[in-house]
Amino acid sequence: MSFFQVEGLVKRFGALLATDHVSLAVQPGEIHALIGPNGAGKSTLVNLISGPMPPDAGRVRLDGRDLTRLPMHARVRAGLSRCFQITSIFREATVRDNLLLAAQAHAGASFGLLRDRRHERPLAETAQALAERVGLAADQHRVAGTLPHGAQRKLDVALALAARPKLLLLDEPMAGMGPEDSERMTELIQQLKTDMAILLIEHDMKAVFALADRISVLVYGRVLVSGDVDAIRGNPQVQAVYLGTEEPAGAPA
Repeated sequence: MSFFQVEGLVKRFGALLATDHVSLAVQPGEIHALIGPNGAGKSTLVNLISGPMPPDAGRVRLDGRDLTRLPMHARVRAGLSRCFQITSIFREATVRDNLLLAAQAHAGASFGLLRDRRHERPLAETAQALAERVGLAADQHRVAGTLPHGAQRKLDVALALAARPKLLLLDEPMAGMGPEDSERMTELIQQLKTDMAILLIEHDMKAVFALADRISVLVYGRVLVSGDVDAIRGNPQVQAVYLGTEEPAGAPA
């Protein structure tokens, strides 16, 4: 059994089959990228994996545990942490307070007690470590909403890391970034794989090819093909999907 497994996930919206028995696996210390054209079903699959949407069939397993019917917060406790496509930071709070809130939440304390607990050593140490991990140690006293977009995305990653995940689900981490910020995020993600498995959903193919150990290509809600970077880069079906030269095998009429 793989460390993380998606087995035969199905989701229907009326007559639309958004995910069609999707299966994939991620091993410890691996970056597995999920790519596909717009409308392929990636967002639905991410929601089935992370919990806001229940599947009609199939299973999600992490480290031997069945997560399929667990709510989002229980999946986080089980070791599955997600960065959303739209940054979910507290924009009016400082970077440090964002990190303290995340550290406090995952320590099992109430958000409302932050003012009285800012100087508690364990929380402060966790916040400092998270800031250093993502390269924001020098920006901790800045209001999060004033950070450049690339730095806000790093903060979003740090908030997900506060849960100490076994599997980190990164949903379009390079969205809206220029080349320089994308390169920095790529470097950060590469460093993170030393401590966790990563499922990466991304449109930036340069980043995908630089990062991924394996890639699965989703088309019309199905996994068209999975393989290493060289296999995917040279696959004529994948080229057809992305260049629009022909319909992939099995496409609906």
